[in-house]
Amino acid sequence: MKKYGLLGFTFFIVLSLVMSGSYAIAADKIGFVDVRGVMIRSEAGKKAAEEFKKAFEKDKAKIQKEEAKLKKLKEELDKQRLILKPEAVKEKEISYQTEFRDYQRLVKDSNEGLRLRDQALSRELIPEILKVVDTIGEKGKYSIILDVNTQGVAYFSKKNDITDKVIEEFNKAYKDKK
Repeated sequence: MKKYGLLGFTFFIVLSLVMSGSYAIAADKIGFVDVRGVMIRSEAGKKAAEEFKKAFEKDKAKIQKEEAKLKKLKEELDKQRLILKPEAVKEKEISYQTEFRDYQRLVKDSNEGLRLRDQALSRELIPEILKVVDTIGEKGKYSIILDVNTQGVAYFSKKNDITDKVIEEFNKAYKDKK
């Protein structure tokens, strides 16, 4: 009987410690932020998106021009295939393949350039955003602020979402840098 009494007492102590620890955790202040949302909705992010769109449109125009050129070459080749000698058809096919490879390189280079531009924007803005999050975290006495876009955050309470506050503070900081 004493053995179960001691075991029961130990269990009660451990349970009490666990319960009191969970109350301490519940008292911690936790916040959530959508860093990608801050990048998209902030003034700096909107400006960068506008520049990104201009670069995209410029590349898109070049690509469309090359597509039209390729289409024309292909139509000419198809029309002349029956009339031309086999050597001439082969020559035109080689020319078309060369143009097609150039087109593929243009598309690949354009996509890579846009990807690099997006990465550069992220490298520039994210540290600045995180500085603002850090300041808000210290002022608001948060124990932790999580980015809702990272894996592991399946649910968060919108009342603890500080994204709008971060955007507001980031916009102020961005204006001060101008």
